[in-house]
Amino acid sequence: MQSLWKLLYLLEPAPMTLIVTAVAVTFGSAFRALNHGKEMERNRDLLEASITLDRSQALMIPVMSSCSLLLMLYLFSSVSQLSTAFTAIASVSSLFFFSPLMLLTSNHNSVWLTHFCLDAVRSHLQEYEVATWLVSGHWILNNFLGISLCVAFVSHVRLPNIKICVMLLVCLFVYDIFWVFFSERFFGANVMVSVATKQASNPVHTVVNSLSLPGLQFITKKLEFPVKIAIPAMLLALVLCFDRRNGRDTVNLLDLHSLKGNNYIWYALPGYAIGLVTALAAGILTHSPQPALLYLVPSTLRPIFFISWLRKDLAELWEGTMPNLNDKSRQIEL
Repeated sequence: MQSLWKLLYLLEPAPMTLIVTAVAVTFGSAFRALNHGKEMERNRDLLEASITLDRSQALMIPVMSSCSLLLMLYLFSSVSQLSTAFTAIASVSSLFFFSPLMLLTSNHNSVWLTHFCLDAVRSHLQEYEVATWLVSGHWILNNFLGISLCVAFVSHVRLPNIKICVMLLVCLFVYDIFWVFFSERFFGANVMVSVATKQASNPVHTVVNSLSLPGLQFITKKLEFPVKIAIPAMLLALVLCFDRRNGRDTVNLLDLHSLKGNNYIWYALPGYAIGLVTALAAGILTHSPQPALLYLVPSTLRPIFFISWLRKDLAELWEGTMPNLNDKSRQIEL
């Protein structure tokens, strides 16, 4: 009973903020991916910049992630500055793509107006934000970069059907459990925790120090990498696309509640929230790090499978829900 009282910690501002932010970012990423899908139907150049994962690519993600973990474990000091530089470059691109106001766009005119009004501001704002992060390492900027990377990743790397999604999530489910619970037996340390808690050397600090430039005291020596929650958001993007295809052609966030169709998004999103709360609660009760996907994968997939089975939509979800962008009948005339 005393242990259960510890769960009251989840009601404190810090964990509540984490839960609300994670759920909002996951949903926002999925909705931005839906809008980007609409944009791809109108602009063939955008389609070329996007990737739809196939089976082999889905299987390679946990393999490459495992290799990256080991590389960061044993060669962290050697690759940390390179990783920081790569993160900064990726963040600039993702910040240019990401805009909270674009989540509210609903037609061609508002999309054009939004781009026109924001392009002048965004042209250099993203570079300034990333440069400020490199200098200060502030946690707010760190989280904002993580959000923008998540939104950009989910929008550009897409899943064709829930079969590939299940394959990817199950592989990452095993990947997360192994590296958190069992890696210490093979590598002498909890690889996931060790890598996640390390701070990378700041290349800006290194350059300024080597050149003996002034202002060194204002530049942080270490940086934390932005954290992404892209994988669960990809599932939400998939079911949101399914909802849109089986309902009316809606891309307005304010009208989403009235979307006619199967509305699987409203089962996946609470499932994600429940899985996240369960993961946090398990960490509190066990006093040990928990693999988040151990809880997020079942809590998001289970309601979608159950409801789609009841509604006889499972076969369609399993084989494919993404619209065929090569089908000229689906193109929207400008």
